[in-house]
Amino acid sequence: MTEHKDRILKVCNDASENTLMQTLDIVYTDVGEDFLVARMPVGPKVYQPDGILHGGATVALAESVGSMACYIFLDAEHFFVRGIEISANHLKGAKEGFVYARATFVHKGRTTQLWDIKVTDEAQNLISVVRLSTISLPKK
Repeated sequence: MTEHKDRILKVCNDASENTLMQTLDIVYTDVGEDFLVARMPVGPKVYQPDGILHGGATVALAESVGSMACYIFLDAEHFFVRGIEISANHLKGAKEGFVYARATFVHKGRTTQLWDIKVTDEAQNLISVVRLSTISLPKK
């Protein structure tokens, strides 16, 4: 399983080259049968003016991990995935270290998917709860 897991994480991280994920230093760190985890460093690059993690950066992390999870758990050879709605509740601030986003399926339909994404800090404090709806459309 470790070799398969490492191969999936390599695909995820290689796909981030020259994207927003690379700009935000998002790295995919863990994958399982029904989840994907990514981390993002918290520092000036993702601060709002008062020196705390920007909610938009948190949402970008969450959407990145949810969309990538769709890519690896669905038939990416025949379908492409697009986010159609995202909502976030920010519960706690972060000023340093890393935040981690873990995406798990709530609903895995043929066309639409619903993801639950929990964003936590290094001490496992819940930073944000995010819901992401995605749609899978056939490639032509």
